[in-house]
Amino acid sequence: MKKFFLVLLIFTSICSFGQERVFTGDPDKAFEVAREMAFNEQRAQAQDTLRLLLVKYPNYHDIRSFLANTYSWDGAYSMAKKEFEYILTDSPDRLNDWEAMITNELRSDAPESALAMTEKAFKHFPNNAELLYLKATAEDDLENSEEALQTLNTLLNLNPEHEKAQRFKVNLIDKLSKNTIGIATSVDVYSEVFDPMQYYLVKYSRQTKFGSIHAKMNINHRFSSTGVQFEVDAYPKITKGLYAYANFGVSNSFLFPDLRFGAELYKSLPKSFEASLGFRTLKYTSHTTIYTGSVGWYTGNNYLSFRSYVTPGEPDTSVSGTLSYRRYGKDADTYFSLAMGIGFSPEIYRFFGEFNEDVIVNLDSQKFNVGYSFSSKNKKNSLGINAGVVHQEISFAPGEYFWIYSFSLSWNMKYVK
Repeated sequence: MKKFFLVLLIFTSICSFGQERVFTGDPDKAFEVAREMAFNEQRAQAQDTLRLLLVKYPNYHDIRSFLANTYSWDGAYSMAKKEFEYILTDSPDRLNDWEAMITNELRSDAPESALAMTEKAFKHFPNNAELLYLKATAEDDLENSEEALQTLNTLLNLNPEHEKAQRFKVNLIDKLSKNTIGIATSVDVYSEVFDPMQYYLVKYSRQTKFGSIHAKMNINHRFSSTGVQFEVDAYPKITKGLYAYANFGVSNSFLFPDLRFGAELYKSLPKSFEASLGFRTLKYTSHTTIYTGSVGWYTGNNYLSFRSYVTPGEPDTSVSGTLSYRRYGKDADTYFSLAMGIGFSPEIYRFFGEFNEDVIVNLDSQKFNVGYSFSSKNKKNSLGINAGVVHQEISFAPGEYFWIYSFSLSWNMKYVK
C-alpha cells in the first residue's frame, strides 16, 4: 500500500511538473521508488523519474549516479559516461563513481579510455585497490598482459587478501605461460596373443603469435623391441575463424612408420560449430594415405565432435568413425571426456607395420574410452588419466577377436620463460 502511495505521489508530481515545470514531490521518496522500479523490469519508467528529479536537483549526485548506472546496464555507454563526467567534474572525491565510470568504459570496449581514467582517479585515490584492479583489466584488454601482471603485483603487495586480484593473477600467469613441457605413459593389456605394450611421450610446446608448435618424442616398447619416433605438430593461424594443423614425423624403427606427414584445415561455422578436412600419410613398406574430417559443436561448457577416417585400399576402402564428448570445468585443462568408435584406421592403430597393410586396413574394431583431466590451483600443472577398451579383430586370424585394455597417465607444466 505504501509503495502504491509513493508511485501515485510521483505520478501527481509529474503531472504538476507538466503544468509548472517544477518537481513538487519528495525527491528522496521518489528516488526510492525509482530504484525499486529499475530493479523490477520498469527501467524506462524509472529513468523518466530520475531525469525529472535531476531537472530540479541537478547536483543530487546519488540520483545522477544511479541513472548513469542504469544507462550502462542497458548498453547506453555514451549516455552513462556523460552523467559520470558531470558528477566527477563537480565532486571528484566520489570513489564509487570513478569505479563505475571506468567499468562503463571497459564494458563499451574502450580500454584506452578506461586506462586514462584510472590515472585521473589515482590523483584523488592513490594506490586504491579497486582502481588498481580496473587498471590491470584495462591493460589486459589492451593486450599488455605483462603490465597488467605488474599492476596486480602492486595491488597484492598492498592488499594480499584481495581475492579477485588473486584469481586474476593466476589467469594472467596462465595466459603468459607460452611454454609447456609434458610427459605421458600408457599401457595396452591384451586378453590373448600379445604381451602388454608400453608407450611413453615427452613433449615441449610453445605458443606464438602465429599459432602453437609442439615437438614430441614417442617411445614404444612392443614385440620385445623399443623404438623411437620424433614428431613436430603445428597449428598455424591463417585468419579469424580459420587455422590449420600440420604434422611431420620420422623414425628408423619398425614400430613406427619411417615417415609420416599430414595437414588439416579447421573452419569456424555459425551456431558454434567447427569443421575440418585433411589427410595423413604413413610410409611403412608402402605409403598409406588416410583422409579425415571432423565436425564439432560447442554448447556452454560442452564440446561434442565426430571424426571420420577413410583409407583407400584393397580389397575395400576402410571407413571408421569416433564420437567424442567433453565437459569442461573451471578451465580448458579441466574436463571429463568420453569417446566411442567403430572401424579401423592406421592413424591410431598402434602396431600397424608389423603385418600386411592391406589386411590390417580392413580389420573390424570397436572402442570405448573415458578420461578426466584437471589443473592445479595455480593452473601451472595439469594431470590426466584415461582408461579404455577395444574389441579388435586379430589381423592374422580374421573373424577372431581379442580385447585390449588401455590405461594412461599424463602430466603437463606451463611456464612463462
